[in-house]
Amino acid sequence: MILIAGPCVIESHESVMRIAEALKKYDEKESVDFYFKASFDKANRTSLESYRGPGLEEGMRIFEEVKKSFGFKTLTDVHESHQVNAVAETVDVLQIPAFLCRQTDLLVAAAKTECVVNIKKGQFMVPADMQYSVLKVLKTRGYDTADYETSKKAGVWLTERGSTFGYGNLVVDMRSLPIMRRFAPVIFDATHSVQMPGQGGKTGGDSSFVPYLARAAAAAGVDGFFFETHFDPSRALSDGPNMIKLDDLDRLLEQIEKIREIVE
Repeated sequence: MILIAGPCVIESHESVMRIAEALKKYDEKESVDFYFKASFDKANRTSLESYRGPGLEEGMRIFEEVKKSFGFKTLTDVHESHQVNAVAETVDVLQIPAFLCRQTDLLVAAAKTECVVNIKKGQFMVPADMQYSVLKVLKTRGYDTADYETSKKAGVWLTERGSTFGYGNLVVDMRSLPIMRRFAPVIFDATHSVQMPGQGGKTGGDSSFVPYLARAAAAAGVDGFFFETHFDPSRALSDGPNMIKLDDLDRLLEQIEKIREIVE
């Protein structure tokens, strides 16, 4: 099982190393393919005043220290094509943000690296149409068709993170998971799927629904899970309302693994 976990954004060197230390036990589990996640720049914050992160140079320095200290594989977002090569020198997975999932130049630039490319499904996207984003990466890497095995071999993932539902809310249609899994391995992003955009100049959320959605996704069948986590989500500088507390992650992962065993 792929597990992607970490803070939403790099808040400080100290906070990243502390969270990484707490997540080390998951990297040591034989049943888990672990990736440490954090953003060096949150380029899509609601407000100009919102904290964005330390930036590219400092962010990559911190990622290098995480890899050196813990041996983790790492994942981070890229927002512009000119960032791709510099980020690819440090991390293992380049993540394409949901709102950029159709951005051809960004997808092609990411595909030209040796990194795995994780494409988040846009909140506005029909699940079946994500095959075209996958194909942009695959064709750049020399493949002609988008199917599960080809994408797995070529290092292309898709991530579900909810769909727009009216104003200020998201909904997860579990049918999207097997639909997208026709084209690529699928990760379920349980924490972003409970976001509530547009809550008075910032993004809100309701993390109490994270366990329910994660368990449902495990039953539906996915290749992995994405959790943004923090020691104290109420003090997180980004996405706190939809994060899961580090103390709560153990029990949820145990439940997910039991459900996956039953399904398999």
